[in-house]
Amino acid sequence: MPKKTLAKRTDQANKQAGKAQGRDKRDGTPAKPATLGQYLIRRLHDLGVRHIFGVPGDYVLTFYKMLEESPITVVGTTREDCAGLAADAYARLRGLGVVCVTYGVGGFNLCNAVAQAYAEESPVVVISGAPGVNERATNAFLHHRVGEFTTQKEVFEKITVASTILDDRLTAFREIDRVLEACLRYKRPVYIELPRDQVNAEPLYDHQPSVERLTSDRRALREAIEETVQMIRQAKRPVVLVGVEIHRFGLHNELMQFVERANIAMASTLLGKSAVAESHPLHVGIYEGKMCREEVRQFVENSDCILLLGCFLTDVDLGGELTRFPEDRSICATSDGIRIRHHVYRDVLLTDFMKALARHEDLPRKDDAEHPTVSRPQPFVCRPNQPVTIRRLYQKLNDILQENMVVICDIGDALFAASELVTRQRTEFISPAYYTSMGFAVPAAVGACFARSDLRPLCIVGDGAFQMTGMELSTIVRYGFNPIVIVLNNRGYTTERYILDGSFNDIHPWQYHRIPEVLGGGWGFEVRTEGELEDALRAALANTSSFSLLNVHLDPWDCSPALERLGKRLQRRVRG
Repeated sequence: MPKKTLAKRTDQANKQAGKAQGRDKRDGTPAKPATLGQYLIRRLHDLGVRHIFGVPGDYVLTFYKMLEESPITVVGTTREDCAGLAADAYARLRGLGVVCVTYGVGGFNLCNAVAQAYAEESPVVVISGAPGVNERATNAFLHHRVGEFTTQKEVFEKITVASTILDDRLTAFREIDRVLEACLRYKRPVYIELPRDQVNAEPLYDHQPSVERLTSDRRALREAIEETVQMIRQAKRPVVLVGVEIHRFGLHNELMQFVERANIAMASTLLGKSAVAESHPLHVGIYEGKMCREEVRQFVENSDCILLLGCFLTDVDLGGELTRFPEDRSICATSDGIRIRHHVYRDVLLTDFMKALARHEDLPRKDDAEHPTVSRPQPFVCRPNQPVTIRRLYQKLNDILQENMVVICDIGDALFAASELVTRQRTEFISPAYYTSMGFAVPAAVGACFARSDLRPLCIVGDGAFQMTGMELSTIVRYGFNPIVIVLNNRGYTTERYILDGSFNDIHPWQYHRIPEVLGGGWGFEVRTEGELEDALRAALANTSSFSLLNVHLDPWDCSPALERLGKRLQRRVRG
């Protein structure tokens, strides 16, 4: 992580901290926090958390009861990993997500979801109940234990940016502040273990939340900006590649101010899709290496000045290859630091860099630069008796996208074909586009519904991924949400079929459209033709009182060109 300069706490910060902590009504002195559990709840609420996802268990029941009596709503899910995925989506849309589970069986079941949040820079707080401090000393054979009592924390240390066990009242309140600050600073998960006999522990002294303000080294920032502006001035055809950190760090306004002032075209990575509105005239498309449209690939790769802003590039972003842009014509700005050609500025924060670049007084304007012609999807014209194909399905979905929708895609062609969807202004798009864990979409729809009640999820999921976590629709029925769920039913794992085919890629067929009968809510539609697709989507859009599930039958080998190209590249690796 980059070295950062810490500024002293200002009077205003002290006032804000005092307000968050609460003041004594008589003399205005800081109020003493009641208990450790209440302090943790108060801090989360002050940071904007209104919902916590999880599954109860005896080690966390006392804290759950405390949450029930607080302003934060506990959302029970069917499984702990689903709770983690819901919290991940909540964090992506709201800025901070929280999952709360019991010790051992709950915590370990959560690991994959937390690993994904770490890989894709999603700020999720993991709270795990745990055996009490006193009972650890007297009963070594408590249930759910694996190895030592510290084993679970040691596992989570590998997939979080900060972790703590709140087993000492002298340090516990400061530890909460430290861990939450790390979550917000680095946009990655953190782990808080709460022994059950410490939930009602009272502080030993008055405590206020610590407030720190990070700043860049001024000279390094000035030099980095001047070198960037000089490269742009000398370039004939610069391009901006927009990454997910623009969204994670809330830098959309700064990015748009910069590209519009400089008149520089931009493309997005797959993970960074919808960090900017793709309907913007300067946006040329999604860059995915050799998976994307050829005109977009050539425009990005042939640029004489590539500004990678908030990007960490993966083999998924690069079409199955592990290549790098030439350093002599690249500017890479991320939360880990700034690299301009062969120069590295580690003392410069991404937020400071973007703000300084956006307001630079002598920013050159590239009015003479050529931009590629953006090809937009053609309007869908129904052919009623024709079988549905992936290409035609996404063409239709592009037609129904609205500004009040959030598109949530699972991995596989649910994601790769969706690169052609054009997100409108304020439309969100979330997916596991780097970690690529199957089963993300339906639990993520739960988190999205709670995070942004003004957005209706359009959830696209393959049948294999749906069979992993799709029954989280039960939670959606329980709370009365109305996402539209598209199940791509091709009877197996199509991505793997293109890499190495075999019967192991086939799955048992479900009658997905009949799941509403089991759950006691929702509408189901079986879709085989374009006419049935039109009718089902029309009914689903009109159904605002419950979820709608479309069981869309597809040929097992039907896929997007992007997935076919990726599969062939991965095939060469698998077969050596």
